[in-house]
Amino acid sequence: MTSAATADPDSLLQRRLQQDSILVGGKTIYLNPFLYWRRFDANTDRWLREPGQLGEEQIEANRLRFYPELDWALLDPQDRAIKDGAVEMFLKTLELIGTFNPELNPGQLLEVERKMAITKKRAFERWVEKALRRREQQELRERRRFDRDRVLRDWSEWLALPATRRALLPIGLALVLSAAGGWWFGSQRPCKPLLVAPGVAPALIP
Repeated sequence: MTSAATADPDSLLQRRLQQDSILVGGKTIYLNPFLYWRRFDANTDRWLREPGQLGEEQIEANRLRFYPELDWALLDPQDRAIKDGAVEMFLKTLELIGTFNPELNPGQLLEVERKMAITKKRAFERWVEKALRRREQQELRERRRFDRDRVLRDWSEWLALPATRRALLPIGLALVLSAAGGWWFGSQRPCKPLLVAPGVAPALIP
């Protein structure tokens, strides 16, 4: 039981490595684009991580290349956006592989693409779904901050108007007089002594 449990992490790691790489021409080619992160700069990292960096026409032209089994007209907008993002990830990854492995010929690149289409489809879809969710949350935070700033700006502009100041002056004066009058009226009322009932003396024990 212990030996089987110990072997599980090794088997999972081996399976993960098999999904993230392929041996082509005696060289290991990584199918996970993030395994190349040490070799590209911040702009390339942002280009890879943010969906929407490739044109819609390029993505639409490659839909059936990676999803030949789908009828795209039947997909709901959210699922279509995730699948389009996965197509974009396929194209970006193939571009990175070709850049960092220029010795690969077209036949070898096709072999890499076929292996990617089998092993990385769900991983790309999950990554795109998380990225789109993060973007939606960021846009929501920015929209709320913009709404708060707009409200504060509108109030500041309204308070700065001469007509507003003229209208608020008598209101503010009335509030001050009301508060002063209430304080004066309260100070003139006599303070009644607070009567406390005497405590009951404890019974004497003979």
